[in-house]
Amino acid sequence: MKLSAVFVLGAVGLMQAGAAGAVTIGDGNLNVSGFGTLAAAKSNTEDARFTRANQREGTAGTSTIGLDSNLGLQATYTFSDKLSATTQILSRKSTGDSFTTELAWAFVKYKLNDEVSFRAGRIVVPAFLISDYQNVGYANTMMRPPVEMYGQMFIENADGVDVNWQRAFGDTNVTAQAFVGIARGKSYVSSDHSSPRYQAPVGGFAVSAEHGPVTLRFAHAQGKLKATDVKPINSLTATLASVGFGQLADDITIADYKRVAFTSVGLMADWNNIVVQSEFGMRRAKDPVYLADSNAWYTMVGYRFGKVLPYFAHAKYDGKGSTVAVPAQLARIPTLNAGVKNLLAPGSQSSNLVGVRWDFASSAALKVQVDRVKPGAKNGFLSDVTPAGVGKKVTVVAAGVDFVF
Repeated sequence: MKLSAVFVLGAVGLMQAGAAGAVTIGDGNLNVSGFGTLAAAKSNTEDARFTRANQREGTAGTSTIGLDSNLGLQATYTFSDKLSATTQILSRKSTGDSFTTELAWAFVKYKLNDEVSFRAGRIVVPAFLISDYQNVGYANTMMRPPVEMYGQMFIENADGVDVNWQRAFGDTNVTAQAFVGIARGKSYVSSDHSSPRYQAPVGGFAVSAEHGPVTLRFAHAQGKLKATDVKPINSLTATLASVGFGQLADDITIADYKRVAFTSVGLMADWNNIVVQSEFGMRRAKDPVYLADSNAWYTMVGYRFGKVLPYFAHAKYDGKGSTVAVPAQLARIPTLNAGVKNLLAPGSQSSNLVGVRWDFASSAALKVQVDRVKPGAKNGFLSDVTPAGVGKKVTVVAAGVDFVF
């Protein structure tokens, strides 16, 4: 049986068991819960491929369950009022062609008091408004986070430690988190369909304030990114070095650690049936590197009619280009000069989406969403674009069920 069929059968079985909710096992100290999405999607063209952030397959005119479907299982064991341990495994399609299972969380938590706690192990990098639950479809209004925003920063977790502090100031609850660790994983490179491994010592913080139906959040993360096997970049830098442009090669490469920072601010509100979610984020290279600086934002607005929530969102990504300076002398080699400038040039993309969410059960929701993607420079986040697909808009239709158990 193919893995996709196994995934579907498992997801259906868990949906049937979903109404039971989380399960407490043994002496009552072990709590097991889970979440998942079973969804199908299809785009209107074979001339470009639409994917999530850091995803390989997506959809290019074919129906697929791999774009949005996932399955997660989480277990927490409570040793005492102060000490607990949590693990979460997640199955999804990311940088490969098939579903894979990864260890998303694995940490020990120590609660110092009612305000301060510490965690050590594999923890979430809190770079976005919904970082803690971006893979839990049931916890989100939209089918998926807008790639224009979330494609800027593909690191989701790190092995390290964090400290969390929370306090109520009248009717306002303030939470702060600081973390440090090492992120490891794979990054999909569409130009040669490879998935080189990366490593990044990373640290940062996030602060959020919740007042009634409104939540504001600010986050900043900075890391030293290194990936030694990005073949298209390595080939280009080797050629540059061989013709006397060694400094340019050193500036472009990511085979050595390069500092990159990401900052975001987000807002979420759910008031009188009006639902609003919005984020702005920017990526900035602190060392010369081929990665482009960028700004991105999105805003989603919806209105709840009982258990039905229709919504609309607009998202936009603006690449600012790389900070690498290209020597004028490179113009003497036109082909190489054109290749370098194309690599360092900024990309852009925007999209509009409409959707509806129906909470037909206490632990399940049906969603239908249509995205209309407008690629800009360098085809934006679309991949495998044919000459006939350059500059053309792409429509993606998706439908699925999110569930928790």
